[in-house]
Amino acid sequence: MRFTVLVTSSPAPDLSALPDPAAMGYEQARDELVAVVQRLEAGGEPLEVSLALWERGEALATRCQQWLDGARERLAKATGAGAAGAPEPDEDEA
Repeated sequence: MRFTVLVTSSPAPDLSALPDPAAMGYEQARDELVAVVQRLEAGGEPLEVSLALWERGEALATRCQQWLDGARERLAKATGAGAAGAPEPDEDEA
């Protein structure tokens, strides 16, 4: 019995048409990240496509984390939290 293996090269998707994650708002980056994760979890994509999706997901996750870190800093400043991010002790606790 002989088998013939057909190997095809699937080019990585062109992601240049997508917006730069650095210019995205939190919700936009999060929504696209959810879509990327769903595609990866569904499987069935060629390796090159999966790798490109993974890289896009990493960039989107980094952008989301930047937004969350910035929000955390703003909240800490607004509430007078210390440098370590812990709230200042109440007078009763000091």
